[in-house]
Amino acid sequence: MTDRIFSLAALTVLELPPPQMVEVAARAGYSHVGLRLVPATREERHFPLVADTELRRQTQARLRDTGIKVLDLEILRLQPQTCVADFEPILAVGAGLGGSELLVAGNDPDHGRLTERFAALCDLAVSYGIRPHLEFMPWTDVRNLSQAVDIVAAADRVNGCVLVDAFHFNRSGSCLQALASLAPERMHYAQLCDVAGPVPDDMDEILRQARNERRFPGEGDADLVGLLRTLPATVPLSLEIPTRHLMEQGVSAEQRARMALEKARGVLAQV
Repeated sequence: MTDRIFSLAALTVLELPPPQMVEVAARAGYSHVGLRLVPATREERHFPLVADTELRRQTQARLRDTGIKVLDLEILRLQPQTCVADFEPILAVGAGLGGSELLVAGNDPDHGRLTERFAALCDLAVSYGIRPHLEFMPWTDVRNLSQAVDIVAAADRVNGCVLVDAFHFNRSGSCLQALASLAPERMHYAQLCDVAGPVPDDMDEILRQARNERRFPGEGDADLVGLLRTLPATVPLSLEIPTRHLMEQGVSAEQRARMALEKARGVLAQV
C-alpha cells in the first residue's frame, strides 16, 4: 500500500495557487499533484500557469524543493470548433512541469469527429511523453464508460487512455464487469472520491455535486472497494474531492488534503 501513488487533484484545493498547492501536498503526505492548466469553467478561480512565466517558475521551484512530482494535467475539451494544434503550447508547458497524464473531456455530439480529434491529440501529445485520458462524465457527450472505451478504441493510439473517476462511474451507471474487460494499458491513473445518496434525477444537481460536494473515500455509498479491486493494482490515484461545505466551515486546504489521503488509505487497506 505504501508504494501506491497518491496525487492531490487541483479541484480538492482549488483555492490554492500552484506553488502553495505543491507545499500542501508535500506536508500532507502526497507524492504527486495534478495541475489545472486550463480552467474547467469560466467562473472558477484560475491561476494561469501557461501564460504566467513567474508563476510557473515558482511552481517549478516548489516541485524541486519538495520532491513532489506532477501526475496529471487538466483540462482540455474536444468541442466541435476545436483545433487540436492550438493545444500544443499547453502540452509543452505541462511536459515542462513533468506531467505525463492529460485529462480530456468530450464535448462534441459527433462521435466520429470526436474520435478523430482525440486521435489527433494523442498524436500531438506523444512527442511530449503525455497520455491523453478521455474522461466520461454524465453531462458531457461522453456520458459513460462504454462510450469512452469505444472512442478510445476507435482512435487506436498507443497513448490513448480512459479516465475512470469514481464519482462519474457511480453517477453514470457504469459497471465493474465492463471495467474489468478494459486493458490495463488504457488506464494510467484514476480519480478517487466517494458519493452520497441516490443518483439525482436532475443533471444540474449531479453537476453541482461533482464540482462542489463529493465525499471522502469511505464516507459515501459508492462501491470503492469493488472499483479498486477492478482497476489495475498499481494505478496511481488522484484524490479529487471538492468539499465546499468544509471550506465554508473554515476547514483549511491542508486539513482537507490530509483527510482525503487518510480516508483513501483506509479504503485501500480493505482491498
